[in-house]
Amino acid sequence: MANVKPYSRLTDFDVALFLNGKHTRLYEKLGAFEIEHEGEIGTFFAVWAPNAESVQVIGNFNFWDKFSHPLMRRWDASGIWEGFIPGVRTGETYKYGIQARSGEYLEKLDPMGLYCETPPKTASIVWNTYKEWNDSPWMQSRNTKNALNAPMSIYEVHLGSWQKTLDNEFLSYADFAVKLVDYVKEMNFTHVEFMPVMEYPYDPSWGYQITGYFAPTSRFGDPQGFMQLVEAFHQAGIGVILDWVPSHFPGDAHGLKDFDGTPIYEHPNPKKGYHPDWKSYIFDYGRTEVRSFLLSNAAFWLDRYHIDGLRVDAVASMLYLDYSRNDGEWEPNEFGGNHNLDTISFLQDLNVHLYGEFPDIQIIAEESTSFPGVTKPVFMGGLGFGQKWMMGWMNDTLRFFQKDPIHRQHHLNDLTFSLIYAFTENFCLPLSHDEVVYGKNSLINKMPGDEWQQFANLRLLFSEQFTHPGTKLIFQGGEFAQREEWNHSVSLDWHLTDYAPHKGIQETMKALNTLYREEPALHVKQFSHETFEWLESNDQGNSVISFVRKGETAKQQLIVILNLTPAPREDYRIGVPLPGVWKVVFNSDNGAFGGSDYPTKGAAMTEEYGWHGKAFSIALNLPPLSCIILKA
Repeated sequence: MANVKPYSRLTDFDVALFLNGKHTRLYEKLGAFEIEHEGEIGTFFAVWAPNAESVQVIGNFNFWDKFSHPLMRRWDASGIWEGFIPGVRTGETYKYGIQARSGEYLEKLDPMGLYCETPPKTASIVWNTYKEWNDSPWMQSRNTKNALNAPMSIYEVHLGSWQKTLDNEFLSYADFAVKLVDYVKEMNFTHVEFMPVMEYPYDPSWGYQITGYFAPTSRFGDPQGFMQLVEAFHQAGIGVILDWVPSHFPGDAHGLKDFDGTPIYEHPNPKKGYHPDWKSYIFDYGRTEVRSFLLSNAAFWLDRYHIDGLRVDAVASMLYLDYSRNDGEWEPNEFGGNHNLDTISFLQDLNVHLYGEFPDIQIIAEESTSFPGVTKPVFMGGLGFGQKWMMGWMNDTLRFFQKDPIHRQHHLNDLTFSLIYAFTENFCLPLSHDEVVYGKNSLINKMPGDEWQQFANLRLLFSEQFTHPGTKLIFQGGEFAQREEWNHSVSLDWHLTDYAPHKGIQETMKALNTLYREEPALHVKQFSHETFEWLESNDQGNSVISFVRKGETAKQQLIVILNLTPAPREDYRIGVPLPGVWKVVFNSDNGAFGGSDYPTKGAAMTEEYGWHGKAFSIALNLPPLSCIILKA
């Protein structure tokens, strides 16, 4: 026992918060910390394992001897084991050797560990999150960049496959801090979103099966390397959003499952604690210690890594007790319903805590059902998220664009239906990684017609996305019309950008991002019905729809016209809200985008000819498969 000295970072107040599900700073108290104690340099270890018979620290420093460095169980009800081991320094690998009451011996990573060995190795590494940050201009002004009335155009990235070396090796965080930051800035995106960067053992999970919730993956470098990547984005004026996965975790032997020989992180009832689709384990949201763990984990990334927002994965799977379950495979709540009441109160707690402590961030829910009030404030009975992915828009819009244009006149409702409910939540419009895998095809290959029509359709799809109310998300590769489905194990096909049609899609995306940023009508009221007015939603004969996007003044208004077939429309009449000259400020048929440069007239003077319920109207030519945006 002399090898481990008594020491604690936990106060009685810490323990009370932990046991009441209210501790949001556990990463300051649990885990491994190099410190000086009684004149000796060493490491303090603390881990929650309430049902363990004993807990040892094992590592290279003691030749993985499971008897030489036992931790001491705290005298209180916390279930925490702790102690100071002299001589163990930053960089040392370690695990917890846990003797379960069943007699089983387990070797586990540190749930609060800050760094892990690179898979397939599984040990934790003593580390720290120290950095002198150089991003204060961003941090001080990001409340304007992350506000709901600001443009938010998100580039979704999987670091393992965005770009690789010629030998198909991973780039480093330092490489990304140059190449990826420069690219996202050049493309005019406002934010980047990383698919999970927390340590995960299995590459084909894309990061969604996490074992090290507090450790950025070592595949690309150390924690400070990831901090420098975040800092580089901030210095370029770009926000960073992380995918966060509180919905489930894998059953790997070194991970959270049966951590002390019993299910302490997962719900002990398989009907609530096991996910049949993903063969993974569901957190016990009603257990207070687990709530403290998850609340602290979310806060950790915002605090220590200066992250600007979290996109919470698979919220629907958390909210419904019968999610992906048949009759008899789930149990109703105390009121007989299918909502997980523990999840609801956890998510409400999460958002109250996070927005209370970090008011200038965004928490975005991937929630695929019509669960009410996802983005309503908690005090109004909502879940309190800032935004929610608009899965209905995504499904309907892709279904529409996959149709041969000759049939589109009968399906305009697919494109217009989303406006019926567009303002019931603060919606983000996602064209994410989920739409370009598992045989769903790439975005460009979903488009019908010959090659020219495919690219015109894709330009039109992106134009519809950027003119529809809400924030935007594009997955890597879509912005240059990657032909192949996304493959997590190889780089994107960057050579395609040498070819004019693909380069044209890139230029279209740059222009749309610029327009979205610069035109107040496209963002200042993007979650309010005040921003949108139909001109024509049902011109089936021409397959044309048109609408007005409104800013804060009449002069900020934009008119958007979508011609959804390859047939040009000559002298197409549009009602307009203001007299004067209306100029084309965007045309997806522009030759620089790969379009046909079909003559539109460029600008049009209004006539006192009533149309679309307006006193004035204009007539202009609509190019094939095009989006035209006009401004007075």
